[in-house]
Amino acid sequence: MMRHLGGAESTEKIAERQSRYERPGSGQFKIVDRASGDGVGWVGFWDGEWGEQQIYEIGWSVTPPFQGRGIAVAATRQVLDVARAQGRHRYVHAFPAVDNAPSNAICRRLAFELIGTCEVEYPPGNQMRCNDWRLDLLAGR
Repeated sequence: MMRHLGGAESTEKIAERQSRYERPGSGQFKIVDRASGDGVGWVGFWDGEWGEQQIYEIGWSVTPPFQGRGIAVAATRQVLDVARAQGRHRYVHAFPAVDNAPSNAICRRLAFELIGTCEVEYPPGNQMRCNDWRLDLLAGR
């Protein structure tokens, strides 16, 4: 699950992140399979800064058995509506690794604009070559 994000993490790091994600208002959401009620991933957004601009950043992950079914696209679309309703930032950016074909395809399907490639440090100490995808939350209003 973390091959495009710097590799496996420690149990402690996973527990710390999960604790942050579970806080009310975190902007992080569990993706639930309707048929079974099981959690199959997460999607979320958070405040960030890119260049000189305040933005939302967005990310997602779906467990392997549920990948390729459009679940991440549907969940991300719903979370984009939440970000749009909050209205704090005009743009939301996604930064999938350039070799993460499925996540880049999700950005295309959701009409994000490919701005270019960039270097992102994630996790700390690990440089990643990413695509910078941007969506204008005010477009079409």
